[in-house]
Amino acid sequence: MIGILGGMGTQAGLDFCNKLAILNRGKIDQEYPLFLLYNKANIPGRPESIGVQTGSLSNRLINKKSKKKYLLVLKSLLEGCQLLKKSKSKFIVIPCNTAHYWYDDLKKKIKLPIINMPKEVFKHTLKKCKKNSTIGLLATEGTLRTGVYNKFFDKKYNLIIPNPLLQKKSVNKAIKLVKMGDVKTANKIIKPAINFLIKQKCKKIILGCTELPIAIFAFKSFKKIKTSKIFLDPNLILAHAAMKKYKK
Repeated sequence: MIGILGGMGTQAGLDFCNKLAILNRGKIDQEYPLFLLYNKANIPGRPESIGVQTGSLSNRLINKKSKKKYLLVLKSLLEGCQLLKKSKSKFIVIPCNTAHYWYDDLKKKIKLPIINMPKEVFKHTLKKCKKNSTIGLLATEGTLRTGVYNKFFDKKYNLIIPNPLLQKKSVNKAIKLVKMGDVKTANKIIKPAINFLIKQKCKKIILGCTELPIAIFAFKSFKKIKTSKIFLDPNLILAHAAMKKYKK
């Protein structure tokens, strides 16, 4: 069984489950993959809990307040993983990019495989883009600040992000609107950030917050999501990786 630690946000977790099911449609109920979604919506806000630097845990925690916030999120994530482990999950997926800042510490404490979403996106990109290509990244400020994508991409690609004004007024706002359920407005709000990255000649754009595919692909068919020539959808890539591991 696939263990899904969701709730970050709720719409993103449901989006992952939907993609997992659509990718692996069966003719009868019994042919669909077994998965358990724990919608743990009470995990403290991830971007708000990152007042830290990159590097090892001992190096990146600036002060006691930052350490406390970090550990509160880690504790909550661990509780979610432990429930999924007790429920006999074969492995765990976390459809939240920012939460992967806690990945290394989670992996040390949970004796169960956890698929690394940014790593899977990187492996997928290697198949699609030549070395040194310019790749756009749309994500929360927490994901950008902690470099969960940079650690994989910087050696092979040139990652481009929106300027601070677009980050605040386009990306951050679109993410917030999806969480509030206003997908239609989010779809309009995110477009300036996308246009900026396209003008920077990005070969691909990573939708590095799991709310963003919901905003960008709003009202579009699943076929268009799968065949997108510009966007890389981490939830979709994670769903493929999860099924590959599930079938082993």
